[in-house]
Amino acid sequence: MKAFQVSEHAHPSKIKVSEIPSPKADPKKGQVLVDVYAAGLNFFDILQSQGKYQTQPPLPFVLGSELAGVISPDSELPEDCPYSPGDRVFGYAQGAYAEQVVADWRALIPVPEILSLEEAATVFLTITTSYAAIVDRAQAQEGEWVLVHAGAGGVGLAACQIAKEQGCKVIATASSEEKRKACIDYGGADEVVDYTKKDWQNEVKRITGGEGVNVVFDPVGMIIPSLKCVAWNARLVVVGFAAGSIEKIPANLLLLKQVAVTGIFWGGTQVKDPASVFRVTFAVLDLLSSGKVKPVLYDKMYKGLETVSEGLGDIEQRKVWGKAVVRIRDGAGSKGSDEDEKVRAKL
Repeated sequence: MKAFQVSEHAHPSKIKVSEIPSPKADPKKGQVLVDVYAAGLNFFDILQSQGKYQTQPPLPFVLGSELAGVISPDSELPEDCPYSPGDRVFGYAQGAYAEQVVADWRALIPVPEILSLEEAATVFLTITTSYAAIVDRAQAQEGEWVLVHAGAGGVGLAACQIAKEQGCKVIATASSEEKRKACIDYGGADEVVDYTKKDWQNEVKRITGGEGVNVVFDPVGMIIPSLKCVAWNARLVVVGFAAGSIEKIPANLLLLKQVAVTGIFWGGTQVKDPASVFRVTFAVLDLLSSGKVKPVLYDKMYKGLETVSEGLGDIEQRKVWGKAVVRIRDGAGSKGSDEDEKVRAKL
């Protein structure tokens, strides 16, 4: 099969698609074989391919982890697995940038009929991260001001939508006029700010009547500058470090406004607290089913594994708004699960 395999740590631009043997699922370990139709492109893939991410598989490994596809007709199923060959599923599995991947069936969720497989490939790591950050970690409340950095990105737009659904007022930051427009059009942001401008914090304080924001959602690495425009008892959530550096936060800045800084590591949650993963994922699916939250795909669809390096490069160069997805196979999958509730109950 074709796969985007990392044989030695290198930037994705230096990696070529290769032919490797198809993986073998072990049903005794709860594994199934999935035919991958679409996979989400994520910034952390750039780090992992270079050996710089928190979790590193042993070499060689296939890159990618956020996927949507169908249970392969070739898959032998574990005894307790509620899926059937051909069922549409989305979820997490190392090695998503390939035609097939082995996944633990408990890390897969049925794809609702309302979602395409490309849209479903944005849910398990992206929208769920935003939900867990805004609702669980920040505990954003109705009427509060929420500052969403990199608001036009995949997690950013989802965070904007989820904060609005919580009844919050949202200020989104983005570096270009096109991205700021996306924050309003697709994220529902109330206000937008150009965080590349000097003293952008003054604009945030003006918008909030001098009080500052109650919540900061930060996938960039802007906690320290954000502390200049937060309210008393603010909560700041560290989501990632897209800017490339990890901040060292002076403790006195936390004390002065009695703020709390917390983190969200969704990959770690899957290991440490799988029950929360399913709770959050099902909450997100309910929001998607109601239309209150919508996946926002970047309008450039990357087609074929050969475009993985291009897509990751566009993310790195900050060309992308919304969620970038690579389509690995054409089609919508053979069928959806008509017993989603029964499947959910077994997860």
